[in-house]
Amino acid sequence: MTGTRQPGKDPDNKETYIPRRPPLLDLFPPTTPYSSGFLAVDDIHNIYWEQSGNPEGVPIVLLHGGPGAGATPIHRRFFDPDHYRIVIFDQRGAGRSQPLGCLKNNTLQHLIDDMEVLREHLAIDRWHVFGGSWGSTLAMSYAIQHPKRCLSLILRGVFLCEQEEIDWFLYGMNSFFPEAWEQFAGILQPEEQGDILESYYARLTDEKNPERQLEAAICWSLYEGACSSLMPNYETITTEEQKQHALALARIEAHYFKNQVISTEKSILHNIDLLRSIPAAIIQGRYDVICPIRTANKLHLLWPEADYIVVPDAGHSALDAPVRSRLIEATENAKGIT
Repeated sequence: MTGTRQPGKDPDNKETYIPRRPPLLDLFPPTTPYSSGFLAVDDIHNIYWEQSGNPEGVPIVLLHGGPGAGATPIHRRFFDPDHYRIVIFDQRGAGRSQPLGCLKNNTLQHLIDDMEVLREHLAIDRWHVFGGSWGSTLAMSYAIQHPKRCLSLILRGVFLCEQEEIDWFLYGMNSFFPEAWEQFAGILQPEEQGDILESYYARLTDEKNPERQLEAAICWSLYEGACSSLMPNYETITTEEQKQHALALARIEAHYFKNQVISTEKSILHNIDLLRSIPAAIIQGRYDVICPIRTANKLHLLWPEADYIVVPDAGHSALDAPVRSRLIEATENAKGIT
């Protein structure tokens, strides 16, 4: 794969060109897993996994975002089920994995190790790795440690889990979504708003006050959801299941933002040489407020060998139609990688 040209002078004929918008691609039809189960990765955690598509196909693994968001059936639909052996799993404490929302033994390194345990459990030699947002952090971190296991990387909404990005999530998004931020910060006392993360973490881990936990979780989840799409997205959290998954998401995100920040000295960006030989696509919404484009651009400048696709009319969500289409295009292009 090669880097994407930017508008301007065509390198071949020197004429100014205007890039054409590719046609939008739609999701593949719904599929049903042909196998699934739980895998004990230590004495505490059992991670949910499933396989769909072609049992004899080329393996591709999806890494969900969050951390803590979990995967859903729609995630299977980014991949051609006739070509791919689609592997999806819920990371520790997320989705259908057990125990839900558990923070103990829950670190980036644990998740990397879980991927290797799952790969060996499924008798997969190499697989394509597809991850967005936090999933891009995990995908790159995994590939740095296990480059020979990666056929390719497809990354969306790049996130490096560095302090600057976390501060942006907690405070900077107020510049674009002030109404959502006011609701997010509004449950805190004025004196608590100087350290939103610590204040939310205290609430989300207050086992003695479940109502306080749940209030914080819902506010956190609705804030993130409201800022994820280019067009307004007003989610509701009403069922008990939705509430419990909102609690898991908020607890795990706050836990990682507090305890698993990657220092600038250990930044993923310092390890790009370990990724350079892996075919890769970086897909970034121009108006992604959750994971602003500056991070993806830093990655692109250090890794020009990777395709870099800036989607001009999209935000953060993988389900924004233009982003969705470019992701499907990337999975189709990856069919030629062996």
